[in-house]
Amino acid sequence: MPSPTRFASSPAHPTITRLAEQMTDGVTIGQAAAFAGVTVKTVRHYHKQGLIDEPRRDASGYRRYGSADLLRLVQIRTLAAAGVPLAEIGVIRGADPDRFAAALVDVERRVNDRIDDLIARRDMLHRLATGDRALLPDRALTLLDRAPDLGFTPDDVTMAREGLVLIRALVPEGFDDYLTRIERALDDPQYMSLIKRMWCAAEWEPDDPRVDELATAMADHYLAHPWLLPIPAGLQARTDGAIRYSLLTHHGQEHKPAWTRLTALFEARMRSAGIDIASLFPAR
Repeated sequence: MPSPTRFASSPAHPTITRLAEQMTDGVTIGQAAAFAGVTVKTVRHYHKQGLIDEPRRDASGYRRYGSADLLRLVQIRTLAAAGVPLAEIGVIRGADPDRFAAALVDVERRVNDRIDDLIARRDMLHRLATGDRALLPDRALTLLDRAPDLGFTPDDVTMAREGLVLIRALVPEGFDDYLTRIERALDDPQYMSLIKRMWCAAEWEPDDPRVDELATAMADHYLAHPWLLPIPAGLQARTDGAIRYSLLTHHGQEHKPAWTRLTALFEARMRSAGIDIASLFPAR
């Protein structure tokens, strides 16, 4: 068995000697970055953020990083990888154990919030494959899914979906109330008949006498059931309510002139009965 004194008295290998000398003087920024598992650019960014002091320069003008610097780099890298913002790392590293633990709990909460946000974004990406359906909540989609069984065509459903998307965007605070009214209205056979006739009117000529008849029938039904009026809750409270109502009411009419005339006749019938829909909203 070799004697321990033999190793003690043997000269060190030249490579080991050079490495030992380098570690005594410190290592370059490239070596420090490699040892800490970051890039040179990251180390310089840590310097800029005040997370670690720039070490002294050697006779050749190179900065030399010692073991304490490497330890700090590893600590900063680990905290950053765990989700701690760089702006908070300096404070956290200098905190006592209780404050350090409390700070990490707060960081964990924020990380969980980001995880929830990312999951929501992933789910949205999956739903985007179905087009505008991704823009509506499940409750609205359930109503739309019932439409074909109620006799509505695919084009009707598409137009209804676009209308719901607009209502949610323009009057978000009244969207749930609007859905509630639709859910109730689906159980009203007379209302459903009027709505189906209204969708059919999209293909009529503007001067078709059925347009006038439908406007009268719709006005009579809404006067008897005012809660059915297609005015989302909260719209009247908005200073630009008239503009938003106009955007909702006239959606799709640019290619369906019969609808334009139907809307005008309907509002005229309502005014003659004492309900001026246009005056319900303040104009900006």
